[in-house]
Amino acid sequence: MAYVTLSGAILAEILATTSMKYSEGFSRLWPSLATGAGYLLSFVLLAHTLKSLSVSTAYAIWSGAGTAVIAAIGMLFLGEAMTAAKVLGVLLVIAGVVVLNLNGAH
Repeated sequence: MAYVTLSGAILAEILATTSMKYSEGFSRLWPSLATGAGYLLSFVLLAHTLKSLSVSTAYAIWSGAGTAVIAAIGMLFLGEAMTAAKVLGVLLVIAGVVVLNLNGAH
């Protein structure tokens, strides 16, 4: 169940960050509200996840997955350049999450 709530936290964070892009500096109401609601939901779900998973495991997966997906969204859908450095950076984030979890998720 912890990984279900963690997945929800990741999805909420991705939606909030994407909404922030469309809020135009919090000058547009609905994307701004979606940003706040998404981050609130993400933190609530992440806090619930921490009842069952260690903070290092949960936070590494939450932040790493969010970073990788947002980078991909930026490059694939928002017109951001896909450079070798960005791809390498995303791969290093993923590698970092894997290394942090080599002892197993507790």
